[in-house]
Amino acid sequence: MATCFYGLSMSLCPKPKTQTFTLNLHSNPPSSSLTRLSFPRRKPFIITRSQTSSSPAMDTNPSTEVYKDFSPFLKIYKDGRIERLANTDLVPTSFDPQTGVETKDAVISEETGLTVRLYIPKAKITENPTKLPLLVYYHGGGFCMGSPFCAYYNSYVTSLVAKANVIAVSVAYRKAPENPLPIGFEDSWAALKWVGSHFEGKGPDEWLNTYADFGRVFLGGDSAGANIAHHMGLRIGYEGLVGVKLNGVVLVHPYFWGSEPVGDESTVAENRAMAEAIWRFAFPTTSGADDPLINPGKDPKLGKLTAERVLVCVAEKDGLVHRGRHYSEMLKKSEWGGSVEVVESKEEDHVFHLNNPTADNAVALMKEIVSFINA
Repeated sequence: MATCFYGLSMSLCPKPKTQTFTLNLHSNPPSSSLTRLSFPRRKPFIITRSQTSSSPAMDTNPSTEVYKDFSPFLKIYKDGRIERLANTDLVPTSFDPQTGVETKDAVISEETGLTVRLYIPKAKITENPTKLPLLVYYHGGGFCMGSPFCAYYNSYVTSLVAKANVIAVSVAYRKAPENPLPIGFEDSWAALKWVGSHFEGKGPDEWLNTYADFGRVFLGGDSAGANIAHHMGLRIGYEGLVGVKLNGVVLVHPYFWGSEPVGDESTVAENRAMAEAIWRFAFPTTSGADDPLINPGKDPKLGKLTAERVLVCVAEKDGLVHRGRHYSEMLKKSEWGGSVEVVESKEEDHVFHLNNPTADNAVALMKEIVSFINA
């Protein structure tokens, strides 16, 4: 049985890149982590890039003493700085002649810094102006890593937009530990409401006003992002979102967990403790592994999902595979009433399709997702 999930440096976060990006904290980080991590007390710092050392706002003598090392993904220094070691590159917006997809960024909130990246199949729109399905995408990374602006996700969403012929909005929710959960969930909901504000063609973004079909809206995400997509679908159900018809939700290798093993999930106490600790690192005030935000089986609102269809994608060697299967069974048993499909990629691990997008199984998975959206 695969155990790749267990440990922050394994399957919850995408495969690391080589570039680095350093953040200084605005405020004290949470008081919990992989072993109930207690952060050192310190003065607040301003968020700055390590490359801009000439900035007068930046601490000119940052500490080099590491407090907690979660390499190859991030390090926490004793002065409170967070250094991310993976997927910190920033890909500029552009028109991609190979796919015909154009991108641009939009700021939703100046106060919080919430932004999104928008994707449109410009070449196809130019040839045949029409309304297109709308996909709102939430990236993975254990709620701590990743960004719509890094090559890792920018490339994937670009490819998906080109193949499915959709408009996409990829959400740059704020990440833990600087911004502990549930901030990421609230940012994701704020972004979804911003998207919905365009349904009458009177929103701030012209692409969404002109080309988005709000009668064909999809939510999607991988890993932690799949968890977020699920909860956004639920929230539409119990709070409502005027003008938005949610047709489907795509969950790729969703990060769910629970105190009790499901299926053939590991029963090794150390492994289970590590899996829960990753969640606690991102959400210090959580009630634990049975918090409804991580364990859908404990959520009384599970049947409120408004999407007519759900696609759950799992990977055979992923430590989360049993959670994805269990989620689909729980949906079927709830009062939801929609249809759920499970697609399993054999001999593959967590987010394999992002690490090797041209592999046969990754191409096959992309086809399944495109078919689901276009059905």
